Amino acid sequence: MEFIKNYNNNAALVKDDQGQEWIVTGKGVGFGLKPGMQVPEAKIERRFASEKDEEVEPDVVAGITPKAFEATDQIVKKMADEYQLSFTGYQYFALADHIDFAVKRTLDGGAAPDGMVAWEGAKLFAKEYRMAQEAVEIIEEVTHIEMAKSEAIYLMYHFINAESDGTKLQDTVRLAQYITGIVNIIQFQYGVTLDEGSFNYQRFVGHMRALMVRKIVGSKDTAELDPAILSLMEAKYPEEKETVDRIQTYLQNKAGWTLTPDDRVYLILHIWRVTHRDEEK
Repeated sequence: MEFIKNYNNNAALVKDDQGQEWIVTGKGVGFGLKPGMQVPEAKIERRFASEKDEEVEPDVVAGITPKAFEATDQIVKKMADEYQLSFTGYQYFALADHIDFAVKRTLDGGAAPDGMVAWEGAKLFAKEYRMAQEAVEIIEEVTHIEMAKSEAIYLMYHFINAESDGTKLQDTVRLAQYITGIVNIIQFQYGVTLDEGSFNYQRFVGHMRALMVRKIVGSKDTAELDPAILSLMEAKYPEEKETVDRIQTYLQNKAGWTLTPDDRVYLILHIWRVTHRDEEK
Protein backbone atom coordinates (compact mmCIF):
# COMPACT_ATOMS: atom_id res chain seq x y z
CA MET A 1 0.00 0.00 0.00
CA GLU A 2 1.37 3.40 -1.03
CA PHE A 3 0.94 6.21 1.47
CA ILE A 4 -0.95 9.30 0.23
CA LYS A 5 -1.76 11.37 3.30
CA ASN A 6 -2.31 11.20 7.04
CA TYR A 7 -5.57 11.72 8.86
CA ASN A 8 -3.81 11.18 12.17
CA ASN A 9 -1.24 8.69 13.47
CA ASN A 10 -3.87 5.96 13.47
CA ALA A 11 -5.59 6.62 10.12
CA ALA A 12 -4.31 7.26 6.61
CA LEU A 13 -5.29 7.39 2.96
CA VAL A 14 -3.38 4.91 0.76
CA LYS A 15 -3.65 3.28 -2.65
CA ASP A 16 -2.95 -0.23 -3.87
CA ASP A 17 -1.11 -1.42 -6.98
CA GLN A 18 -4.27 -1.03 -9.08
CA GLY A 19 -4.67 2.60 -8.05
CA GLN A 20 -7.68 1.95 -5.78
CA GLU A 21 -7.67 4.31 -2.80
CA TRP A 22 -8.25 2.93 0.69
CA ILE A 23 -8.69 4.42 4.13
CA VAL A 24 -6.68 2.33 6.58
CA THR A 25 -6.59 2.38 10.36
CA GLY A 26 -4.18 0.90 12.87
CA LYS A 27 -1.94 2.02 15.69
CA GLY A 28 0.78 4.25 14.22
CA VAL A 29 -0.22 3.31 10.67
CA GLY A 30 0.59 6.74 9.24
CA PHE A 31 3.28 7.86 11.63
CA GLY A 32 6.40 9.32 10.01
CA LEU A 33 5.41 8.46 6.44
CA LYS A 34 5.67 10.70 3.40
CA PRO A 35 3.66 10.47 0.15
CA GLY A 36 4.85 7.59 -2.00
CA MET A 37 6.28 5.53 0.86
CA GLN A 38 4.98 2.02 1.55
CA VAL A 39 2.72 1.41 4.53
CA PRO A 40 3.73 -1.68 6.54
CA GLU A 41 0.96 -4.26 6.13
CA ALA A 42 1.44 -5.38 9.72
CA LYS A 43 0.23 -1.98 10.94
CA ILE A 44 -3.01 -2.08 8.96
CA GLU A 45 -5.86 -3.30 11.14
CA ARG A 46 -8.81 -2.20 8.99
CA ARG A 47 -9.20 -0.94 5.45
CA PHE A 48 -12.14 0.67 3.67
CA ALA A 49 -12.52 1.54 0.00
CA SER A 50 -12.40 5.35 -0.34
CA GLU A 51 -15.33 6.78 -2.27
CA LYS A 52 -14.50 9.82 -4.38
CA ASP A 53 -17.79 11.54 -3.53
CA GLU A 54 -17.44 10.81 0.20
CA GLU A 55 -14.18 12.55 1.06
CA VAL A 56 -13.26 12.27 4.72
CA GLU A 57 -12.21 15.56 6.28
CA PRO A 58 -8.69 15.16 7.78
CA ASP A 59 -9.43 17.67 10.56
CA VAL A 60 -12.43 15.60 11.65
CA VAL A 61 -10.47 12.35 11.78
CA ALA A 62 -7.53 13.97 13.56
CA GLY A 63 -9.80 15.03 16.40
CA ILE A 64 -11.25 11.57 17.09
CA THR A 65 -9.88 10.01 20.28
CA PRO A 66 -8.30 6.52 20.36
CA LYS A 67 -11.12 5.23 22.60
CA ALA A 68 -13.70 6.27 20.01
CA PHE A 69 -11.74 4.40 17.33
CA GLU A 70 -11.50 1.35 19.59
CA ALA A 71 -15.25 1.35 20.19
CA THR A 72 -15.95 1.86 16.49
CA ASP A 73 -13.69 -1.06 15.55
CA GLN A 74 -15.52 -3.36 17.95
CA ILE A 75 -18.95 -2.18 16.77
CA VAL A 76 -18.11 -2.56 13.07
CA LYS A 77 -16.76 -6.07 13.67
CA LYS A 78 -19.82 -7.10 15.67
CA MET A 79 -22.19 -5.79 13.01
CA ALA A 80 -20.27 -7.61 10.28
CA ASP A 81 -20.20 -10.89 12.21
CA GLU A 82 -23.77 -10.89 13.50
CA TYR A 83 -25.71 -8.86 10.93
CA GLN A 84 -23.50 -9.05 7.80
CA LEU A 85 -23.51 -5.25 7.79
CA SER A 86 -20.54 -3.49 6.19
CA PHE A 87 -19.43 0.15 6.38
CA THR A 88 -17.68 2.27 3.77
CA GLY A 89 -14.70 4.31 4.92
CA TYR A 90 -16.85 7.43 5.06
CA GLN A 91 -19.51 5.65 7.11
CA TYR A 92 -16.88 4.23 9.47
CA PHE A 93 -15.41 7.65 10.23
CA ALA A 94 -18.85 9.24 10.50
CA LEU A 95 -19.70 6.64 13.14
CA ALA A 96 -16.38 7.18 14.95
CA ASP A 97 -16.90 10.94 14.94
CA HIS A 98 -20.43 10.51 16.30
CA ILE A 99 -19.20 8.23 19.09
CA ASP A 100 -16.39 10.63 19.97
CA PHE A 101 -18.83 13.54 20.20
CA ALA A 102 -21.35 11.50 22.22
CA VAL A 103 -18.68 10.54 24.76
CA LYS A 104 -17.44 14.12 25.09
CA ARG A 105 -21.01 15.40 25.43
CA THR A 106 -21.72 12.83 28.15
CA LEU A 107 -18.57 13.80 30.06
CA ASP A 108 -19.67 17.45 29.87
CA GLY A 109 -23.01 16.53 31.45
CA GLY A 110 -25.07 16.67 28.27
CA ALA A 111 -27.30 14.02 26.73
CA ALA A 112 -28.84 13.46 23.33
CA PRO A 113 -32.38 14.88 23.11
CA ASP A 114 -35.11 12.26 22.84
CA GLY A 115 -37.54 14.00 20.50
CA MET A 116 -40.76 12.24 19.50
CA VAL A 117 -39.80 11.91 15.84
CA ALA A 118 -36.59 10.15 16.82
CA TRP A 119 -38.41 7.65 19.04
CA GLU A 120 -40.91 6.98 16.26
CA GLY A 121 -37.93 6.15 14.07
CA ALA A 122 -36.86 3.51 16.59
CA LYS A 123 -40.24 1.83 16.17
CA LEU A 124 -39.93 1.90 12.38
CA PHE A 125 -36.43 0.42 12.36
CA ALA A 126 -36.53 -2.08 15.22
CA LYS A 127 -33.58 -4.15 13.99
CA GLU A 128 -31.32 -1.15 13.53
CA TYR A 129 -32.37 0.17 16.93
CA ARG A 130 -31.30 -3.14 18.51
CA MET A 131 -27.96 -2.76 16.75
CA ALA A 132 -27.62 0.73 18.21
CA GLN A 133 -28.42 -0.51 21.71
CA GLU A 134 -25.69 -3.13 21.34
CA ALA A 135 -23.34 -0.40 20.11
CA VAL A 136 -24.06 1.70 23.21
CA GLU A 137 -23.14 -1.29 25.39
CA ILE A 138 -19.81 -1.58 23.57
CA ILE A 139 -19.11 2.14 23.99
CA GLU A 140 -19.81 1.86 27.70
CA GLU A 141 -17.48 -1.14 28.03
CA VAL A 142 -14.65 0.58 26.17
CA THR A 143 -14.95 4.00 27.82
CA HIS A 144 -16.28 2.95 31.27
CA ILE A 145 -18.88 5.71 30.89
CA GLU A 146 -22.63 5.25 31.30
CA MET A 147 -24.41 6.65 28.27
CA ALA A 148 -27.97 8.02 28.09
CA LYS A 149 -30.50 5.59 26.58
CA SER A 150 -31.38 8.23 23.99
CA GLU A 151 -27.90 7.86 22.44
CA ALA A 152 -29.10 4.64 20.78
CA ILE A 153 -31.75 6.60 18.87
CA TYR A 154 -29.18 8.70 17.07
CA LEU A 155 -26.66 5.90 16.59
CA MET A 156 -29.45 3.94 14.92
CA TYR A 157 -29.32 6.17 11.84
CA HIS A 158 -25.74 5.09 11.15
CA PHE A 159 -26.89 1.48 10.79
CA ILE A 160 -29.85 2.45 8.63
CA ASN A 161 -27.44 4.45 6.49
CA ALA A 162 -25.03 1.52 6.12
CA GLU A 163 -27.92 -0.57 4.77
CA SER A 164 -29.10 2.12 2.34
CA ASP A 165 -26.71 2.17 -0.61
CA GLY A 166 -26.12 5.59 -2.13
CA THR A 167 -27.58 7.69 0.67
CA LYS A 168 -25.89 10.05 3.09
CA LEU A 169 -26.61 10.15 6.81
CA GLN A 170 -28.70 13.32 6.55
CA ASP A 171 -30.79 11.61 3.84
CA THR A 172 -31.32 8.63 6.13
CA VAL A 173 -32.64 10.84 8.93
CA ARG A 174 -34.97 12.54 6.46
CA LEU A 175 -36.09 9.15 5.12
CA ALA A 176 -37.08 7.98 8.61
CA GLN A 177 -39.06 11.19 9.15
CA TYR A 178 -40.93 10.71 5.87
CA ILE A 179 -41.84 7.11 6.69
CA THR A 180 -43.11 8.23 10.10
CA GLY A 181 -45.30 10.79 8.33
CA ILE A 182 -46.66 8.16 5.92
CA VAL A 183 -47.46 5.74 8.76
CA ASN A 184 -49.36 8.59 10.46
CA ILE A 185 -51.33 9.20 7.26
CA ILE A 186 -52.35 5.53 7.08
CA GLN A 187 -53.30 5.37 10.75
CA PHE A 188 -55.39 8.54 10.43
CA GLN A 189 -57.05 7.41 7.22
CA TYR A 190 -58.10 4.04 8.65
CA GLY A 191 -58.53 5.02 12.29
CA VAL A 192 -56.20 2.24 13.44
CA THR A 193 -52.87 1.80 15.17
CA LEU A 194 -50.63 -0.40 13.03
CA ASP A 195 -48.95 -3.41 14.60
CA GLU A 196 -45.27 -2.48 14.49
CA GLY A 197 -44.20 -6.04 15.21
CA SER A 198 -46.16 -7.64 12.38
CA PHE A 199 -44.54 -9.09 9.27
CA ASN A 200 -46.69 -6.96 6.97
CA TYR A 201 -45.73 -3.77 8.81
CA GLN A 202 -42.03 -4.55 8.54
CA ARG A 203 -42.42 -5.44 4.88
CA PHE A 204 -44.26 -2.16 4.26
CA VAL A 205 -41.53 -0.14 5.97
CA GLY A 206 -38.88 -1.99 3.96
CA HIS A 207 -40.74 -1.23 0.74
CA MET A 208 -41.06 2.46 1.60
CA ARG A 209 -37.37 2.67 2.48
CA ALA A 210 -36.36 1.06 -0.83
CA LEU A 211 -38.71 3.38 -2.74
CA MET A 212 -37.26 6.47 -1.08
CA VAL A 213 -33.66 5.38 -1.58
CA ARG A 214 -34.42 5.06 -5.30
CA LYS A 215 -35.83 8.58 -5.28
CA ILE A 216 -32.80 9.95 -3.41
CA VAL A 217 -30.18 8.36 -5.66
CA GLY A 218 -32.23 8.90 -8.83
CA SER A 219 -32.32 5.26 -9.96
CA LYS A 220 -35.12 3.93 -12.15
CA ASP A 221 -36.75 0.52 -12.36
CA THR A 222 -35.95 -1.32 -15.57
CA ALA A 223 -39.32 -3.13 -15.71
CA GLU A 224 -42.70 -1.44 -15.81
CA LEU A 225 -46.11 -2.90 -15.10
CA ASP A 226 -48.95 -2.81 -17.62
CA PRO A 227 -50.67 0.62 -17.10
CA ALA A 228 -54.03 -1.17 -17.02
CA ILE A 229 -53.03 -2.79 -13.73
CA LEU A 230 -53.07 0.56 -11.92
CA SER A 231 -56.60 1.32 -13.15
CA LEU A 232 -57.73 -2.12 -12.02
CA MET A 233 -56.13 -1.76 -8.58
CA GLU A 234 -57.54 1.73 -8.01
CA ALA A 235 -61.03 0.51 -8.91
CA LYS A 236 -60.77 -2.54 -6.65
CA TYR A 237 -59.23 -0.67 -3.68
CA PRO A 238 -60.70 2.87 -3.64
CA GLU A 239 -59.82 3.57 0.01
CA GLU A 240 -56.22 2.51 -0.54
CA LYS A 241 -56.15 4.63 -3.73
CA GLU A 242 -57.28 7.66 -1.70
CA THR A 243 -54.56 6.95 0.88
CA VAL A 244 -51.92 6.77 -1.85
CA ASP A 245 -53.18 10.12 -3.17
CA ARG A 246 -52.53 11.62 0.28
CA ILE A 247 -49.10 10.03 0.42
CA GLN A 248 -48.32 11.48 -3.02
CA THR A 249 -49.30 14.96 -1.84
CA TYR A 250 -47.21 14.54 1.32
CA LEU A 251 -44.09 13.43 -0.59
CA GLN A 252 -44.55 16.14 -3.20
CA ASN A 253 -44.75 18.82 -0.52
CA LYS A 254 -41.89 17.43 1.57
CA ALA A 255 -39.41 16.30 -1.07
CA GLY A 256 -40.77 17.18 -4.51
CA TRP A 257 -41.14 13.48 -5.37
CA THR A 258 -43.76 12.07 -7.73
CA LEU A 259 -44.95 8.48 -7.45
CA THR A 260 -44.81 6.47 -10.66
CA PRO A 261 -47.74 4.23 -11.69
CA ASP A 262 -45.71 1.22 -10.50
CA ASP A 263 -45.08 2.94 -7.14
CA ARG A 264 -48.82 3.46 -6.75
CA VAL A 265 -49.69 -0.16 -7.56
CA TYR A 266 -47.27 -1.59 -5.02
CA LEU A 267 -48.27 0.97 -2.37
CA ILE A 268 -51.94 0.07 -2.78
CA LEU A 269 -51.08 -3.59 -2.19
CA HIS A 270 -48.87 -2.89 0.81
CA ILE A 271 -51.41 -0.56 2.41
CA TRP A 272 -54.16 -3.15 2.02
CA ARG A 273 -51.96 -5.83 3.56
CA VAL A 274 -50.80 -3.72 6.50
CA THR A 275 -54.35 -2.59 7.34
CA HIS A 276 -56.30 -5.80 6.61
CA ARG A 277 -54.18 -8.93 6.46
CA ASP A 278 -53.45 -9.13 10.21
CA GLU A 279 -57.14 -8.81 11.03
CA GLU A 280 -57.78 -12.15 9.31
CA LYS A 281 -55.36 -14.06 11.55
